[in-house]
Amino acid sequence: MATLGDNKDNVVVSNVKLERMLSMKGGKGEASYVNNSQAQGQHARSMLHLLKETLDGVQLSPMADDVPFVMVDLGCSCGRNTVYIIDVIVEHMSKRYEAMGQQPPEFSAFFSDLPSNDFNTLFQLLPPLANNGCGSMEECLASNSHRAYFAAGVPGSFYRRLFPARSIDVPDVVLDKRSVAYNKGRIYIHGANEITANAYKKQFQTDLAGFLGARSKEMKRGGSMFLGLITSEKRDDFNIPVYAPSIQDFKEVVEANGSFTINKLQVFRGGSPLVVNHPDDAAEVGRALAVSCRSVSSVLVDAHIGEQLSDELFARVERRASRHAKEVIEKLQFFHIVACLSLV
Repeated sequence: MATLGDNKDNVVVSNVKLERMLSMKGGKGEASYVNNSQAQGQHARSMLHLLKETLDGVQLSPMADDVPFVMVDLGCSCGRNTVYIIDVIVEHMSKRYEAMGQQPPEFSAFFSDLPSNDFNTLFQLLPPLANNGCGSMEECLASNSHRAYFAAGVPGSFYRRLFPARSIDVPDVVLDKRSVAYNKGRIYIHGANEITANAYKKQFQTDLAGFLGARSKEMKRGGSMFLGLITSEKRDDFNIPVYAPSIQDFKEVVEANGSFTINKLQVFRGGSPLVVNHPDDAAEVGRALAVSCRSVSSVLVDAHIGEQLSDELFARVERRASRHAKEVIEKLQFFHIVACLSLV
């Protein structure tokens, strides 16, 4: 079960119900995730060199195996960033095969998120498959108008099994989506007592252990997993709606699981979650924060308090952020734990 709210007015919701309800705001409107995920895209691009280091550790299968190279974006949401990351993986791995004098294999990408995710909007962002318009895979990789991989959506929670055993080369998950969907509905309350904080830590450990257990069965031998999650080690005073573990928290769970070797583990500065053209414009900062928050949490908020009160809530967020615009810009920063794991 998951608990929402404060200690005076707890709302208990089953995990199953949350999985069916939680998602980024779909569609293509002003407050939609697809139109408010530029900051996440910038963060992803800033970590590309680390992703490519992870990909360099993936063992290349001989062409005689005649099996596709399989990628998964766990927690893909419904914006353009997931498509961009898959394109980066395909291009990088293709170059590795070519450098070895091998023809790149066929690529298969799975986009996975909770069933409530707006997969329709995501699929509309996918360009047509190369076979339908490109003369060759190489031509497709050089073109932005076609994709060089087969694609499919996989609804479900990544805390459980999603794929057949030994079927995935590269699982990729960046847990910085700023959505309660990625913390199973648990909202961290700033200023919580030690007992409450320990309870959140224990739940994080349980969830990460479940995640690692599922991936250890799904990954191919020789594959690598890239993870990025918000860390509390250098977090400022602003509250964020996820449990923010330390490197030690993460390391303890991985070592206790015993299925993975940690190839890389470091703290990486991700920057601000806001993208504004005029940082000195308090009204723009307030509006940007409110719309950004709405894009990732309005589905849950609307379901809990209704659209009318939800409108008022986010209007208050905008007004308060405008009054503290300078502080928001300076202190609202994300630091990530970046990890590369491979099977023992």
